Amino acid sequence: TYQHLKTIQKENVLKRFIVLISCFAGGVFLAACLLDIVPDYLSDISAEMDAQKLEVFPLPEFIMAAGFFTVLILEKMVLSFRQLRGAHHGERAPLLSENGHSHSGAVTAPDLENSGHHVHVDFQAHSPFRSFMLFLSLSLHSVFEGLAIGLQSTDSKVMEICIAILVHKSIIVFSLSVKLVQSAVQPIWIAAYIGVFALMSPLGIGVGISVMEAQLAAGALIQAILEGLAAGTFIYITFMEILPHELNSAGNQVLKVFFILLGFTIMAALTFLG
Repeated sequence: TYQHLKTIQKENVLKRFIVLISCFAGGVFLAACLLDIVPDYLSDISAEMDAQKLEVFPLPEFIMAAGFFTVLILEKMVLSFRQLRGAHHGERAPLLSENGHSHSGAVTAPDLENSGHHVHVDFQAHSPFRSFMLFLSLSLHSVFEGLAIGLQSTDSKVMEICIAILVHKSIIVFSLSVKLVQSAVQPIWIAAYIGVFALMSPLGIGVGISVMEAQLAAGALIQAILEGLAAGTFIYITFMEILPHELNSAGNQVLKVFFILLGFTIMAALTFLG
């Protein structure tokens, strides 16, 4: 009927809108990764390596790789456990899809072995885990940003950094919310994630003030190492989950690239002005 067709058209428009907003969020995360998180970490770890006179072995890159592989190993372990549990209960979950598109029928491991087509894991099949890791890496980075505020000694510098972080975090929270809504995370957990994420910067401020008062010798080095692990985690989420999922999904590819570039440009401008 006409009403049914109209409803379908509205749903299609909404889906396209969500895809474009998600692409915008992907551009934001790409800029946050390349222009904010990684440079901050490399600057901090380089300063500590110079202070400790550590010049052998590319330690900064190795720490980021450790964070990257930690998430990769954890994700594959979770996915393997789910597949084993599904096989044990005789389930045929649609974890795999052909050519990046979903099908009405489930595709299982035996189907994959007997098929000559290129098949890859559907990103949405285990997106709650990746959403959690995205939340975790962003939360850790927020702690480190708060730490930078807590380590300041002048009121003017504190206010300047607070304003920059406030603008920066507004875009990040919006993009994180989009990713959480897209995944299978329940609304109550989305609210919990955002609430905890909002508390991370104040927590970092408190830790920074404590570190200044305690004057720990190895405090800055420990912070830099943790920052590197968080950076590696964020690299994995950005380049292995967010961007591939958005670019491999159906839709106007040029328009999706434009929205990714738009998100990247806005974050780049905020970083430049900040």
